[in-house]
Amino acid sequence: MDQDQDQDQDQQVFHRHRNLLFTVAYRILGTAVDAEDAVQDTWIKWSAADRSQVADPKAYLARIVSNEALARLRSTRHQRETYVGPWLPEPILTTGDTAETVVDAESVSMAVLVVLETLSPLERAVFVLKEVFDFSHAEIAEALERSEAAVRQAAHRAREHVRARRPRFTADRSRRREVTERFFAATTGGDVNALMEVLSPDVTLWTDGGGKVRQAMRPVLGAQTVASWFAAMGSVTYQGVAPADMRAELVEINGGPGLLFSAPDRVISTVTFDFDADGRITTIHNVANPDKLRAVAGGTAHGIGTR
Repeated sequence: MDQDQDQDQDQQVFHRHRNLLFTVAYRILGTAVDAEDAVQDTWIKWSAADRSQVADPKAYLARIVSNEALARLRSTRHQRETYVGPWLPEPILTTGDTAETVVDAESVSMAVLVVLETLSPLERAVFVLKEVFDFSHAEIAEALERSEAAVRQAAHRAREHVRARRPRFTADRSRRREVTERFFAATTGGDVNALMEVLSPDVTLWTDGGGKVRQAMRPVLGAQTVASWFAAMGSVTYQGVAPADMRAELVEINGGPGLLFSAPDRVISTVTFDFDADGRITTIHNVANPDKLRAVAGGTAHGIGTR
């Protein structure tokens, strides 16, 4: 086989696993931009490696991208600790209605990514590889260059931490979609009463402007306050955009139904939800930092990768 054929084959192997690599990196980092950079660095290292010695390309690539993501996560910790206002993950558009993607959607939801943000970098990487992608402790130890005992301890801590803090998604997918559609109609119509009907009394709204656009610096609490906040979006100028110039659409964001607000020249914000057993909205994540809307503005939809 000549050199060009080798390169073509190597590219095919990499692109076959590219979605998996992105979703590993995204779950570890919580940002699509950094995840794409980690994937690109993985490609560079894959291209330069002696691939004749690689027995399992998928495991080899997962090892590279995990370490790239882990290094980037450590380097950004200080930035996140000094972030202006609440820090929320960067939203991505997602696709897929198969049983596998529906089951796996929770692992890429805003709610779970927010919980993962409270883990140490090692715990986060171990949790993603073990709980989401079902790597063995031995495989993770090799990938992250840690002892298997250390990986087991990190996995246990991460699992218990996430279990205690992750929301329980008991409303089914169709119910979540229905409630999101009702929220959408009420928001675009400025109907406070209709919004109150779909909100839990103790609903919490988290907004992320990153100091780039004006947003609430602290959580907004309670159904009445949250309903009034969203109802106003349909009747007042928001982020310099008049109501007549604002467009809202129902899309799939991070594995579930969400809202995308945009102006003629830019995306303004994304809104995603957590639900209780009755389908009422318990938490809302509103991302308005323009730096975090590039992936959504690009319009590229990601599949939810599994092992």
